[in-house]
Amino acid sequence: MANPSACGAACQFIKPDYPGMERAVHGRVRADGDEVFFGPVQAMHRARMISPAQGAQWTGITTGLAAALLEQGKVDGVLTMVPDAQDRWKPQPALITSVEDLAKARGMRMGYAPLLALLEDAQDRGFTRLAVIGIPCQIYALRKLEADLGLDRLYVIGTPCSDNTTTENFHQFLALLDEDPDAITYLEFRADYRVELRYDDGRTRLIPFLSLPISDLPADFFPLTCRTCVDYTNALADITVGYMAGEGDQWVLVRNTRGAEILAGLGDQITLTAVGTKGSRVGAVKGFIANTERAAGGLPLRRMPDWVRPIVSWLQPRTGPRGLEFARARLEMKAAETILHLRHAMPAKMKNMVPDHVWTIAKPYGLRPTSAEKPSSSSD
Repeated sequence: MANPSACGAACQFIKPDYPGMERAVHGRVRADGDEVFFGPVQAMHRARMISPAQGAQWTGITTGLAAALLEQGKVDGVLTMVPDAQDRWKPQPALITSVEDLAKARGMRMGYAPLLALLEDAQDRGFTRLAVIGIPCQIYALRKLEADLGLDRLYVIGTPCSDNTTTENFHQFLALLDEDPDAITYLEFRADYRVELRYDDGRTRLIPFLSLPISDLPADFFPLTCRTCVDYTNALADITVGYMAGEGDQWVLVRNTRGAEILAGLGDQITLTAVGTKGSRVGAVKGFIANTERAAGGLPLRRMPDWVRPIVSWLQPRTGPRGLEFARARLEMKAAETILHLRHAMPAKMKNMVPDHVWTIAKPYGLRPTSAEKPSSSSD
């Protein structure tokens, strides 16, 4: 952007201020209980579109929300990602002004792209009402820049992060999954402990998490920033749409009155039910922490005899954490991962990079800050 020095204040990975930003965006900080994990929430739902959108990653809720804002004249444009013309997996920022063009934004991408740079394009075109669809580190920066954008209205639709890597690395991962990686058109990590693949000839395939070739990936497959993210659920969005507590559907977190307004725009196009919770997360989280500690800064090691894998893969979706318990488990794993990787790679950044809520989440597993690691704003 024209003012690159703004990155120093806007970047989530320098000195994030989540309490201050939550007050600015939602009017309050996260409360105790599940808000410690997920951020400020007015309402949570298990959700799916009545008529699933063709080509959507799930049923099309995220792009459906943005389409409704355009259709109802509430925004001049939607800032989001579409696939690169040469590579379906590579993200390309786009400023979309028609409902029809939003169909191009459906589906998952993997890689890096300067989404927020198009804010300047929106300003040049005189847009004063915007919707932005983004992942947590994009939305944190957006919120830091928001006051200087001169917008009359900003609607923020967030998706939880699921760790990012370069598009080139992702192609290597696909090649480990299948002999014909170019035929894969869809990949999704599901809450039933399996990865779903779809192919251009209509085939589908499910791979248990334990059968993924994680140990064949380089230690830096995911960058340190992704391995030390402190906002997995996109707490500064007006509404977050993800999968973790959806038990096969999507998980919608309405965070403030703007989020409620965004969701209401879908009317009877969406079905909403209560979010459930099953199983216990403790064993899974303890195992993840032990593997992460053994990995010494790389990806968590998953060593298990081949004959045991099918048994555990069968048991996981039946006895492991599900619904909200699955989401809590993932947040505890992420908190532990953040602490352990920063301690290994950049211990001097601990004091500024790890906010109080991350320490609270990790505390039951014996991960506590040393005197040198405590956040400067911490009272614990």
